Amino acid sequence: MSHPCLHLRLISVLLLCCILFASHVLMITALACRPDQIRALMQFKNEFESNGCNRSDYLNGVQCDNSTGAVTKLQLPSGCFTGVLKTNSSLFGFKHLRYLNISHNNFTSSSLPSEFNSLKRLEVLSLSSNGFIGQVPSSFSNLIHLTHLNLSHNELTGSFPLVKNLTKLSFLDLSYNQFSGTIPFDLLLTMPFLSHLDLKKNSLTGTFEVPNSSSYSRLVYLSLGQNQFEGKILEPISNFINLKHLDVSSLNTSYPIDLSIFSPLKSLLVLHLSRNRLLPASLNSSDIPLSLESLVMPRCDITEFPNILKTLQNLQHLDISSNMIKGKIPEWLWKLPHLSLVNLVNNSFTGFEGSSDVLLNSSVQLLDFAYNSMTGEFPLPPPNIIYLSAWNNSFTGTIPLQVCDRSSLTVLDLSYNKLTGPIPQCLSNLKIVNLRKNSLEGSIPDEFYSGAFTQTLDVGYNQLTGKLPRSLLNCSFLRFLSVDNNMIEDTFPFWLKDLPNLQVFTLRSNRFFGHLSPPDQGPLSFPELRILELSDNNFTGRLSQTFFVNWKASAIKVDEDGRIYMGDYKHAYYVYEDTMDLQYKGLFMEQGKVLTSYNTIDFSGNKLEGQIPESIGLLKALIALNLSNNAFTGHIPLSLANVTELESLDLSRNQLSGTIPRELGSLSFLAYISVAHNNLMGEIPQGPQFSGQAETSFEGNAGLCGLPLQGSCFAPPTQQPEEDDEEEEEVLNWKAVVIGYGPGLLSGLVIAHVIASYRPKWYLKIVGLDKPKEVKPVRFFASLDSRWDSYDNHVERESDT
Repeated sequence: MSHPCLHLRLISVLLLCCILFASHVLMITALACRPDQIRALMQFKNEFESNGCNRSDYLNGVQCDNSTGAVTKLQLPSGCFTGVLKTNSSLFGFKHLRYLNISHNNFTSSSLPSEFNSLKRLEVLSLSSNGFIGQVPSSFSNLIHLTHLNLSHNELTGSFPLVKNLTKLSFLDLSYNQFSGTIPFDLLLTMPFLSHLDLKKNSLTGTFEVPNSSSYSRLVYLSLGQNQFEGKILEPISNFINLKHLDVSSLNTSYPIDLSIFSPLKSLLVLHLSRNRLLPASLNSSDIPLSLESLVMPRCDITEFPNILKTLQNLQHLDISSNMIKGKIPEWLWKLPHLSLVNLVNNSFTGFEGSSDVLLNSSVQLLDFAYNSMTGEFPLPPPNIIYLSAWNNSFTGTIPLQVCDRSSLTVLDLSYNKLTGPIPQCLSNLKIVNLRKNSLEGSIPDEFYSGAFTQTLDVGYNQLTGKLPRSLLNCSFLRFLSVDNNMIEDTFPFWLKDLPNLQVFTLRSNRFFGHLSPPDQGPLSFPELRILELSDNNFTGRLSQTFFVNWKASAIKVDEDGRIYMGDYKHAYYVYEDTMDLQYKGLFMEQGKVLTSYNTIDFSGNKLEGQIPESIGLLKALIALNLSNNAFTGHIPLSLANVTELESLDLSRNQLSGTIPRELGSLSFLAYISVAHNNLMGEIPQGPQFSGQAETSFEGNAGLCGLPLQGSCFAPPTQQPEEDDEEEEEVLNWKAVVIGYGPGLLSGLVIAHVIASYRPKWYLKIVGLDKPKEVKPVRFFASLDSRWDSYDNHVERESDT
């Protein structure tokens, strides 16, 4: 007989257990750990800044022995700790540790303590991506139970670490450090279980000899790329007959590589040869492991399409980008039965052999032939295509309607071509759409359905008319919207404020009109907006004083996964980076990659009037502000001194009055300022931010005086002094100028040096950009087996095994 009350009580208990489990997962770990071990763990956590992790995240990576209660496993969450790992750290008190992974934290300026020697039971030790410096202590050779050692992506120096006693080691990763000297293969031969050896991107030199020894039969992964080896080092590798993954990229050898060297490696699946010189004859041979599934050969000075590919019936991934291959892509390539990823970027291909449906029977899913010289009509896309990029070619005709039949298609980039006709109606199905710089006509399709996946939509530099489609409101994932340089005629889309993820919005050079302040004269509320480009339209009226109050740019935001550039950061198959035309420091840069930290406002070239809102001072992370060529009146806001990250300020060609606030001299990053052609008066503030500017930055203000303008701010004397007195006064005046100007010049040089020292990468990314035909591609996909570096050599670090 059933008992409803008993059932109800059981259900209640189960619900309570579920709630407790969900909110206190760490309790399971804590039950197995002795109280003194929990206290020691919390003491270790308190040795560092640990704002990036809470107690639950931290203890979730802990395991203790069920019988002794001692900690046996510790795995820190990524980005959890910041600080110096000291020799007296409580970490070295966990004598029973068998698994320790503290990778992807920030132990900057920490050397590797020799006290790791005290953790004698360790089997797995992963210290990658921590900023460790200096040499590896010799005491590491006493960790005789290690099977897995990962020291990659640090700044470790010295000769190859001593590993002669680590006979149980199966995984050794020393990549992306500064190790030098030769590889002691005589020591490595004492590790009969070693199967994974990664020495990529160090400063290793010399040659090595490997005897024909059965003790090396276990090695299946070998990466030697980007070192400084000498002589013929590839021949000995043929003894590693069980290799499945081999990376010998950027070997720096003086002789061309003959691909037949690898023919004994019958089990080889992945071969990386990038940045080497290949023997041309070997590219047409059949003497290569037929088992290959991934072949990576960018920047190898290849001039003809490699016929050797015909024999690779198992080939899945092919990268021959950034070579000098001319002519048409052969039709037989698309008949390889397992081909799924093809990168042909940055060659001199002129088209495809065969008809426009040559790709219809291909198994390719990711295809990138950007930055070539392709002409004619665009081919019909493969049936299972996911990623299709052909930017910077010369394709003509219309976009094939078949792109709408490809349900798997996620990324479509046909920018910088000569395509005509309308935009297809199926944009909602795509995550990234880039049709920039074509000759497309009509209006943007108003067909975005509820739940649309669209994340990036760039249709700039076409001949589009009409209005912005109101169905964009259905694109809750939309982060990047660019419709610049078209003929769209509409009012400002205040309704887009409901998009929760919109970060970049540019309407530059269209026919937008009307007021920019919301109808209620309140703040312009976009929850995540970082870039707003509205220049060269017909916007009118005044900006309310609270206009910038709710802008997200008021807080500096680091992208959640550490990416430098905006775009699709989470896809396992490819890297896509959003680009736009940047106006910065008075310069125009085409096709610039957008930094995640790039917060800018450009309202120039409109008919805005009234005072510049003081609320502009709330935008702490703003780096560029352009309000030029409007009709703003009143004073330059004193609140601009609070925009501490500001690097470029253009207020020229308005009707501003008053003086230039001296407080702007506190903006240590301000490198460009223009207030030309206003009604300003008084002395130009002296200091490195102003004295280094061109005279044109201040011209057109009748009341302004002082450097860098010609003339002095001081009225001439009323009496004519004696000749001797005049000479003496002139000397004194020059002394005054030198005394006043000298420290400013010195400060300017010092600050310039500091900026160059501490922001060189940022400066290169923003200022060192050029036009599309003069830069290398910045958008292409990564392989599944080994993630390919993007053009700027930004390294995406592999997860620990």
